[in-house]
Amino acid sequence: MIPLEVMAVFALASIALAMSPGPDNIFVLTQSALFGPKSGVFVTLGLCTGVAVHTTGVALGVAAVFQNSSFAFNALKIIGALYLVYLAIHAWKASATPLKTGSDQRLSSKSLSHRQLYWRGVIMNITNPKVALFFLAFLPQFSDDTRGDVSVQILTLGAMFIACAFAVFTTLAYSAGFVANRFNSDSNAQKYLNQLSALVFVALALRLLFSTQ
Repeated sequence: MIPLEVMAVFALASIALAMSPGPDNIFVLTQSALFGPKSGVFVTLGLCTGVAVHTTGVALGVAAVFQNSSFAFNALKIIGALYLVYLAIHAWKASATPLKTGSDQRLSSKSLSHRQLYWRGVIMNITNPKVALFFLAFLPQFSDDTRGDVSVQILTLGAMFIACAFAVFTTLAYSAGFVANRFNSDSNAQKYLNQLSALVFVALALRLLFSTQ
């Protein structure tokens, strides 16, 4: 059983990371701004399906590491912390990305069907090795083998991350016009969110680095 306070910290971190501008939520924003919120919701469903695939892989692999090798655990911990620091540096340095709105629709490609949008979200997520590395670094630090089956804990955390991401991305989809206009008119909005995500990545890296098996 994962303690409530751990779940609360994990949920807050998940929401902050989901809000941070990146390829996934920017695609949701632009698609929603151009073709309506339902388009963004179907992309989100696809992305969440991809997260479920990554979570399952992490659950199976990390459980074995926890159970069989202290050396592998420590190596994974160090690699994961370094990767999170790498993400923090890139997030801090990231520049604002102009977003298309409905007035730019004439410049965009033809709208995709909801089925196509769903599968695009799935493929975007599961074919991105950075997503796999992120979950490999992010999820295990909130699990503890003294609390029972690690794979079950990872799957539980993954489900919570999906719920948080779905809530954030759906909100973005239904407020896409306002958010896109806000980002385009005030580049500092994206800058501040990028810096917030950088701080979250650093905090997660430190937490992971000082975790014990």
